[in-house]
Amino acid sequence: MDSFLNILMVLSLAAVVIILFAGLISMARGGEYNKQHANKFMRYRVLAQGIALLIFLIAFWAKNQ
Repeated sequence: MDSFLNILMVLSLAAVVIILFAGLISMARGGEYNKQHANKFMRYRVLAQGIALLIFLIAFWAKNQ
């Protein structure tokens, strides 16, 4: 169970980083592309961070049980 949660934590953090960099690249491109996608990347990042936080809380809870 610990290794499964560790893998989930790493994957969730990787997803957050990938979405963050996609948003940064979108901002760097600017123009119409940024106007169309900036809010989507922000929402996806916040959602991914929430999921990552939930996975971390579950992992810490499972470790203390």
